[in-house]
Amino acid sequence: MRDMRTRAVAAPLLAAIVLAACAAAAPGDGAAGTASGRADAPRADQLKFRELFRELIETNTSHSVGSCSLAAAKMTARLRAAGYPEADIHPFAVADHPQDGGVVALLPGSDRSAKAILLLAHLDVVEARREDWTRDPFTLVEEGGYFYGRGTFDDKSMAAVWVDTLVRLRKEGYQPKRAIKMALTCGEEAGSAFEGAEYLVKHERQLIDAAFALNEFAYGVLDADGHRVVMEIEAGEKTDQGYRLEVVNPGGHSSRPLKNNAIYHLAAGLTRLGAYEFPVQLNDTTRSYFSRMSGIVGGETGAAMKALVKDPTDAKAVAVVSQDPRLNAMLRTTCVATLMSAGHATNALPQRAGAHVNCRIFPGVGIEEVRRMLGGVLADSEIAITTIEPSDPVVLPPPLTPAIMKPIEQVMRRIYPGIEVVPVLQAAGTDAIYLAEAGIPTYGLSGMFIDPDLSNIHGLNERIRVQSLYDGRDFLYALVKIYAEQVH
Repeated sequence: MRDMRTRAVAAPLLAAIVLAACAAAAPGDGAAGTASGRADAPRADQLKFRELFRELIETNTSHSVGSCSLAAAKMTARLRAAGYPEADIHPFAVADHPQDGGVVALLPGSDRSAKAILLLAHLDVVEARREDWTRDPFTLVEEGGYFYGRGTFDDKSMAAVWVDTLVRLRKEGYQPKRAIKMALTCGEEAGSAFEGAEYLVKHERQLIDAAFALNEFAYGVLDADGHRVVMEIEAGEKTDQGYRLEVVNPGGHSSRPLKNNAIYHLAAGLTRLGAYEFPVQLNDTTRSYFSRMSGIVGGETGAAMKALVKDPTDAKAVAVVSQDPRLNAMLRTTCVATLMSAGHATNALPQRAGAHVNCRIFPGVGIEEVRRMLGGVLADSEIAITTIEPSDPVVLPPPLTPAIMKPIEQVMRRIYPGIEVVPVLQAAGTDAIYLAEAGIPTYGLSGMFIDPDLSNIHGLNERIRVQSLYDGRDFLYALVKIYAEQVH
């Protein structure tokens, strides 16, 4: 994930989900059974996968001292060992960023007229210091039904599954009707100067061209007791855009204060911004989300979701749904001050005051349009607003067609019976934005269930439930095979 994403179910919604799930799930109920680390003995193929997963986790790919190129090389070696010819394996890197390389692999299809599907994952991880963690972040530890380590979910779980899937298919002698492509990239996490997915789109488009792509960061939601509640599929992301606010002033000696003070101008404008709420907007993804979740959540929040879909101007419904920060972020553009700087001496009036405002823009709304709206909210001509470049592309959500949804629902019935698939709008961003800009519809779907605290992704002691990883592996493998047989 491209930044710290706090999409864990917030307290008001979590409470409602817990009550609904517990009421619906009696002991032994397969529909909403617990996803905790079961005592099932791992299958032989799962143990082999565990070794692949371990190799990825234990290869440090943080931007400070790690190497995505090394991780890509290790995965490339596994593909070669499985029988992939050199013509179907394409390692890539650029001279200025030799440690930020990746690999694209291909399993050719029998129908050359059918466009490929693309399996996308990033190899880089957020920084992790050993002295801060309970366990070594770059050693895979299995404990209490969990795998611990940096990247165990974000995003080496998916990278490992994709490599494992290609290896399994090759060893089976399977030939899909449509080609299956895989791209493992670097640079998705904050702090990188090189974006592998963006590079492939701009410089190696033919390697990754596809009818659609499967990507990270949608997941199954567990309640506080480990019961499965819902499986999410990401269908759209908000645009991550920064703006610089600045007030300049002649300043002067602090012993002779003036009403025209740069800090006061900026602070007053930020106070108005903090109180402002952008208009409510809905699209097909969020309408579907609120419609489906209304029955699962129930209670006041569920009723408000239902009323909101019927009438987005229903102020009472908007107020209830907006209490949950995650749901509020799905309803509208949000802008928040994240950094400030002001003044130049303790005994001088400030000559300059500035702030960084981070906006997450609702799909389809333009970056310049938001800048103009900020000007109206700040209501002070002395506060200059500058768009910080480079800007993220503005893209629309991909369509949730039957060709996309029916295979997911089919696999859900087999692996997670009784659990509904719900589309979500991602309030933050992933590499999907580069593919979407290039016309490749990209859907987030991990097939894995994670804890309500988001399993400490980007934080200390990141983890994933062992059984959730194994189940997600089976889920994605089955789904890829169904997609690979589609010919349109």
